[in-house]
Amino acid sequence: MDSRPWVKNYDKGVRATLEYPARPLFHFLEDAAQKYPDRPCTLFKGAKITFKEMNDITDQVAAALVKMGVKKGDRVGVFMPNTPQFVMAYFGILKAGGVVVATNPLYTPAEIEHQVNDAGIEIMFVMSNFYKTMKTAQPNTKLKTLIVTNLKETLPPVLRILFTLLREKKGGFRIEGGLGEGDWWMKDLIAKFTPADRPALEIGPDDTCLFQYSGGTTGISKGAVALHRNVVANSLQIKEWFVDANPGEDIVLMAIPLFHVYGMVAGMMFALASGSTMIMVPNPRDLKDVLENINKYRPTVFPGVPTLYNALNNHPDVKAGKYDLTSIKACISGSAPLLRETKDTFEALTGGKLFEGFGLSEAPTATHCNPMFGANKTGSIGMPLPDVECKIISLDDGETELAMGEVGELVIRGPQVMKGYHNMPTETANTLRTMKGGAPWLFTGDIARMDEDGYFYIVDRKKELIKPGGYQVWPREVEEVLITHPKVMDVGVAGIPDPYRGETVKAWLVLKPGESMTEDEVKAFAKEKLAAYKVPTHIEFRSELPKTTVGKILRRELVRQHKEAAGQ
Repeated sequence: MDSRPWVKNYDKGVRATLEYPARPLFHFLEDAAQKYPDRPCTLFKGAKITFKEMNDITDQVAAALVKMGVKKGDRVGVFMPNTPQFVMAYFGILKAGGVVVATNPLYTPAEIEHQVNDAGIEIMFVMSNFYKTMKTAQPNTKLKTLIVTNLKETLPPVLRILFTLLREKKGGFRIEGGLGEGDWWMKDLIAKFTPADRPALEIGPDDTCLFQYSGGTTGISKGAVALHRNVVANSLQIKEWFVDANPGEDIVLMAIPLFHVYGMVAGMMFALASGSTMIMVPNPRDLKDVLENINKYRPTVFPGVPTLYNALNNHPDVKAGKYDLTSIKACISGSAPLLRETKDTFEALTGGKLFEGFGLSEAPTATHCNPMFGANKTGSIGMPLPDVECKIISLDDGETELAMGEVGELVIRGPQVMKGYHNMPTETANTLRTMKGGAPWLFTGDIARMDEDGYFYIVDRKKELIKPGGYQVWPREVEEVLITHPKVMDVGVAGIPDPYRGETVKAWLVLKPGESMTEDEVKAFAKEKLAAYKVPTHIEFRSELPKTTVGKILRRELVRQHKEAAGQ
């Protein structure tokens, strides 16, 4: 059997094997500053920062951090939404030899404390509207210094004035009484140094660049440790996949969070590797802002999630033709299954290509993708990227490679795979396992199958398998049936405790506006397409489902809420 049957189905021009420069991650920014010095690196509400300016600013940030005592390998936090300041902090940390720990700015103090303490962070970059939250968390951590920035600092002059008058205080961006002792305003810190002050440090491909914490959807959040070469490789793999890319000309709409590895690598790093301009969108739920950015700046590349594409498809102003989306030519969709209806509608609106990909924090970020121009198979995550090896391994013994079409655990080997988990040797050993010879394989915890063309299909998460009466039920299989009902807008399925079956299937449904449905209707519909033991025995109708910031349904949270309501 051909060990890589997918290669023959790559788009014309996509190479099966690439060369990866033995250079640190920030070389992409330095190269872009050399090749395209006057081209905008970021566009934010009309204000632009060129690649040369961004490279200079990040040199200044690096100089400041080294002066503050940051040493090679020290972890430095970033706690802010998609703004030019995120890019400044990110590459400034790397140039100082530090390790980036980007944290979800929606986290509570308790969630912040876990990551800060686990990573050993002493310095954190933070947007001013989150300063109070961070100060609440600080006493329970080893945080010494907060470097604070205000949203208005990268706005154009007129908007800066309006923001100060109308939004700064109301939005919580104004820090009353000034900063606490030991904290710095980012703009003041940068002003103390010139780009020439950045010290010369030996930073190589095998140095650590990133701690990427999992979203916690499957339990305690784990810090996946990535080396510079891991992220360099994945950036170039993604760039290779975009066969229609125009280096130095493309414009990327950055509406997915940069603190998430998907936005960080498939968005920001792809943009820098290809000399593309980034349009910064701090809040993707502000659809008006997303649409106005598309109208004004004409992005060509738009990485996103199905929830966002679906919201744009159904936006009344889009349906009324008030916005022109036809500049968009390529979109990778990730983090959740892409329904055919969402894909077809968005492609009709834009004239571009929307194709589903797959990745994980442990291989930051992409491992598979559907081709831009080739066949996009419904329900498939696509084919492995260049230099990615994949196998389907038996769930029974964790070793036997299964035949084509059989269902087992997806394991991956490639240049982007992480070094391991921070401070979790047992978890690392369970996840990175050496089989017959060669480098370790990454056991993903995802249950999948491969077809004869080398396309892969995710069946579900290994840990979320439901076992009613000893049978096996994959939540995703049930979800994919229920979502096809014309009245259903969103659905989540998980296992809940049951006194007779041990565990049983429950479905949480969000109906489309104006629709109504009974539990019996849901069960009758499911019985037409599913074996009896897979049909949900419990149905709950909700106005919304709990999700991560990139649109993954939090099944674990649904189960927790059920148990709490049932007093279990």
